[in-house]
Amino acid sequence: MWVLDRPLLLLFVFFLPVLIYLRHLRRFPGSRIDFPFVIARGGYRLKTPLTMRILLLRFSHLLFWTAMLLLILAMAGPTRTIRERIFLTRGLDIIFVVDQSPTMAATDVQPGNRLDAARTVIRRFVEQRDGDHIGVVGFSRDAALRVPITLDHQRVIETLETMYLMEYGDGTAIGLAIALATLHLQSSDGERRIIILLTDGVNNAGEISPEAAAELARQAGIRLYAIGIGSEQEVEIEFHNPEDGRVYRGTVRDSYDAARLSDLAERSGGRFFEAASGGTLEAILNAIGSAEATERRVRTRVRREPEHRSLLLIALFLLLGDVLLRRLLLGVAP
Repeated sequence: MWVLDRPLLLLFVFFLPVLIYLRHLRRFPGSRIDFPFVIARGGYRLKTPLTMRILLLRFSHLLFWTAMLLLILAMAGPTRTIRERIFLTRGLDIIFVVDQSPTMAATDVQPGNRLDAARTVIRRFVEQRDGDHIGVVGFSRDAALRVPITLDHQRVIETLETMYLMEYGDGTAIGLAIALATLHLQSSDGERRIIILLTDGVNNAGEISPEAAAELARQAGIRLYAIGIGSEQEVEIEFHNPEDGRVYRGTVRDSYDAARLSDLAERSGGRFFEAASGGTLEAILNAIGSAEATERRVRTRVRREPEHRSLLLIALFLLLGDVLLRRLLLGVAP
């Protein structure tokens, strides 16, 4: 919000028309205003034809009076008031572990495909989690930490939009992805740390078993929530293979192992959920957020940033432009 510290100084603006008259229109005491045109046969014509010199002179006048207006505005003390929410208590530390294997291209979860639905729902969840540190791990055959836990939620959202199918190969390394998220959360000093796994397949890659990774999370005091995406029905699939550049189309019926995912989640005190639609997936994330709710203490800080410096700088450049036009180009004294 913008405010003026000295708004009464804006009254000087009303003196500008008087000063313009005194400088440009009044020739001497008692004189009349000298208009720059005369009545001629058939209409009006200019007393003096417009030349480049006259146009530059008038432009220099415009620069000068615009600078005067900006100086008055600067004297009025324009200030931007910024209200910031300061979280006195730390929120959750959350890492989303997102499956990017080819089967996530199945179109049974709208909008788009399973990966698109996951991104859409995660984005809405992130936008509502003020004060939570959030990170992202992507995986298929390999796994990578895409965003370390951060309060910069815009960065998380932008990273989600850049993730694509088969970014880390063809496969599903669930254990490796959980272990990577766990190792990153271990270095966090947050009291509540959770991993939210979103996958539609079974572990078939990586050197770490999902059970070993879940046990590692339990020992570190990290709760794991597992979400199985998709249905068990045969569904159409279409994806672009980044390795050979070809587009593949077909059907897929493979699904996640519900019993195994449930066991992994329960090892660390978490839960397993099944999401056959985008709406169900969103409800699941909201339920997890409610279950992991923590007491929040928030303080509002008001910060004031003076904005007169930019106005003064612009006015200075305008005055400099006026002087340069008059002295160097026109040879006229200010």
